[in-house]
This record gives sequence, structure tokens and C-alpha cells, in this order.
Amino acid sequence: MACAAVMIPGLLRGSVGTTCTRAALLRLTPRSLRHLTLTSVMKSKRKTDHMERTADVVRREVVSTAKVCGAANESPSVKRLHLLVAEKDFSFKAGQWVDFFIPGVSVVGGFSICSSPRLLEEERIIELAVKYTNHPPALWIHNQCTLDSEVALRVGGQFFFDPQPTDASRNLVLIAGGVGINPLLSILRHSADLLRERANKGSGFEIGTIKLFYSAKNTSELLFKKNILDLVNEFPEKIACSLHVTKQTTQISADLKPYITEGRIMEKEIRDHISKETLFYICGPPPMTDFFSKQLENSHVPKEHICFEKWW
Repeated sequence: MACAAVMIPGLLRGSVGTTCTRAALLRLTPRSLRHLTLTSVMKSKRKTDHMERTADVVRREVVSTAKVCGAANESPSVKRLHLLVAEKDFSFKAGQWVDFFIPGVSVVGGFSICSSPRLLEEERIIELAVKYTNHPPALWIHNQCTLDSEVALRVGGQFFFDPQPTDASRNLVLIAGGVGINPLLSILRHSADLLRERANKGSGFEIGTIKLFYSAKNTSELLFKKNILDLVNEFPEKIACSLHVTKQTTQISADLKPYITEGRIMEKEIRDHISKETLFYICGPPPMTDFFSKQLENSHVPKEHICFEKWW
């Protein structure tokens, strides 16, 4: 669940399983949706709940119904969902999360969107990837959620990348741990969309280079490996990645080996990318997030160039 974010002024403004179609749109009445929202908030009482931890975080007013139109296992512990969003005014910025309301489940989930805003604009679909835990929303997703399951969504979060066409060019360094890859994958995919737009139209925001550092226990838990490497291969002069595994016990496949380092992400790797044009986005377990944000501050990176979000 999202806990904390540091904002970057200027840049931070306000198929899986089956084919998704508009005919699959959810039909919850406004009254039932309002009841679901209010009862879910009132019953989220544990201090570790998403709604309490993010009570002071800005949310969009739009609450939209959505229907599960695709599902697959992204890893042994992570399930990926495609959701068809009903409300046309529902939108998000790369890096943000959703409040996830489930009929019959009193606790509200909080999950980062891992798709690009453009997928929503073009197909009315968002993508989530949820790790198995004993938290009721995650349990529902892994054990009860099926195609055509109905939920409701609301966007929130101050951790996002939303450059405007006239903004100065920036490099990005994305640092992810475990399922913390989700919002950073959204930012990476959005960056690729910006690169395509610039190549096709000759206009729009001119992004610099993007370097992703991503650490997981082993290669089976490195989520979205193929998607990440496809972007690296599509934009070899712009996008690069360094994938780290900390507890690998099996042989690493030949296609992954050039990108894999065994061991954690080291401070020197990050320091080598420090420049006045570079923004740093960090998302992972709190100790990892705290460590790298502090290291960057100690290396005299301005606080407004460091954006982080903690996941619990």
C-alpha cells in the first residue's frame, strides 16, 4: 500500500487472459457504489490499512466502476489484472495508485497502476499486478476474482511523472524493489509513449535517458521482464536496465544473463547517474526506499529531484 511520496515541482502536476471489450462494462448503480465506498472506508480500521495510511493524500473525485477483463499469473506470487473502466472521466498520471473497492469486502485495497495512461485513453483499460498476502483485497484478487468480477476504482497519489511539452528535458533513474516495480513500470511505459510521440510528430516533451534498476529475490520474481526488455530493445539509445537478484538458486537463462547482476543494487551504480538534469524515482520496501533517498541526499541531489513511495 502506498505510504509516502516526495513531490517534484513542475513535472508533478495536477492482453491478459482474454480480450477486453466495451460490452463488458460494469453496471453498478450510483447508490450501491456510494454505499460500497462509504462502508469500506468506515470499516478500514487497522493502522496498516491503505485508507488510513493515505488519508491525507490527494485523490481524484471520480469513482468509477470497472470489470475484470483479463487475468494471469505474472510470477509465482503476483497476479496481473486488466480492468475495463466504465467512467469516461476516469484518468491517472503515470505512477499513481487506485483505491480498490470490492463488493462484500470491507477493507479497501491500494494498488499502483502499472500500465501507461495511453492504454486507458485508447482502450479504457488499466493494468494492476498484485502480490499475494493475507490482506483481504489481495486474498480476494488471488482466490476469488474471476473474469467479469466487478469492482470500483478511485485514483490517488502524489508520486507520478507528468511532464508538459514545454518542460526542460530530463533524464530519469528508476529504482525498484520487488512489487515496487509497478508504478515505475507505468512511468517507463509512459516515457516510451513520449519517445514514440516525439519520433512520430517531431514535437512534445523531449525526454532524456531512462535507466531502470530493479531488484527482486530471483528471476521468477522479476516482474514484467519481457515488457522491460522489449522497451530496452526498442529504444537502445534511450532506455537501459540493470536487473538484480539477491537469492537466485537456479541457472539464469541466456536471454536474461546480459542484464542480470547477482546481489543488491549498489550505491555507486546510482551515484554514477547523478546530474543536474536527472530525476530519481524510488519505490520498494521502506528500508530500501529510505536508504537510497538518504544516499542521494548525501550526494547533494536536490530534494525536489528525489521522488519516492514506500510499500508495506
